[in-house]
Amino acid sequence: VQLQASGGGLVQEGGSLKLSCTAFGFTFEDYAIGWFRQAPGKEREFVAAIMWTGSSTTYAESVKGRFTISRDNTKNTVYVQMNSLKPEDTAVYYCALGNFGRSSGMYHTWGQGTQVTVSS
Repeated sequence: VQLQASGGGLVQEGGSLKLSCTAFGFTFEDYAIGWFRQAPGKEREFVAAIMWTGSSTTYAESVKGRFTISRDNTKNTVYVQMNSLKPEDTAVYYCALGNFGRSSGMYHTWGQGTQVTVSS
């Protein structure tokens, strides 16, 4: 059971990145995938989540309208398209598997994180 996050990088303010979270060793089925981020010196915070079945999604207010979470069941992968990036979006982004919600405690399997840096 493993999650692999990728797609991070360095981008200028206003730019875009697309993060991927791929599951190995299991299928998402009835679970949810959540994305969280942690900036230096700050606590980990919720970004977005999606149910593997159905269409339920939820976003943090700080990213609503700029980020879009989606899934590809055939590839066992969840994506976050991040547009209009701001310097305050700079953080290590983690994906996690668990129950649908905004609390990190609801997720039990975590990926390794991918760094997103937005320059001003």
